[in-house]
Amino acid sequence: MANIAVIPARGGSKRIPRKNIKMFHGKPLISYSIEAAMKSECFDRIIVSTDDDEIAEIAIKFGAEVPFLRSKELSNDFAGTTPVIQDTILQLDDTDIEYICCIYATAPMLSYKDICSGLNAITSKQDCNYAFSITTYDFPIQRSLLLNQENEVAMHNPELFNTRSQDLEECWHDAGQFYWGTRKAWEQGLPIFSSNAIGLKLPRHCVQDIDTLEDWKIAELMYKAWSNL
Repeated sequence: MANIAVIPARGGSKRIPRKNIKMFHGKPLISYSIEAAMKSECFDRIIVSTDDDEIAEIAIKFGAEVPFLRSKELSNDFAGTTPVIQDTILQLDDTDIEYICCIYATAPMLSYKDICSGLNAITSKQDCNYAFSITTYDFPIQRSLLLNQENEVAMHNPELFNTRSQDLEECWHDAGQFYWGTRKAWEQGLPIFSSNAIGLKLPRHCVQDIDTLEDWKIAELMYKAWSNL
């Protein structure tokens, strides 16, 4: 049986144009995900799913495969991750595929060791559909605020106004790096966030979502510090 990595990387990023191949500390951003996948030695194939010829060329240069170009219907602003993985399974037409790891192209601090931990987690627990990285919020979400058009403030949970931060339950969120899943789970579109999934805890200094230019600048600073640890 085979394990594959699928790295979604469409060409039409709006908030950061050409984000997936924008230079990040001297290399295209997508190269970090490809290299982490290769270093993990968890995969029989590393596939980049893209609609863009330039992204395909760069992906191949760094060691990934681009056996097909993704359709325009799966490359718009509303295309979700699961349909992209389902399309890859369909295109490859390989009955030996057992586990598929979706790796985002925008995770320069992704560690190959965490990819390996994800594979160990999903294969060691019965009836586990997914295993993915998570991290804590840096502020108690129970004390989050609402803001109206006049910038007037209200609490989401006003009853917790006088509760000390250390007395509030710690909350976690998806780290946006990788998602191991069984072939069956991906094909059936089973929910990733469920009791049949395992969360792999990462420290906050290893995680940075990159959706805006501000995110990009923070990620560059974090990567510089992170790479010196």
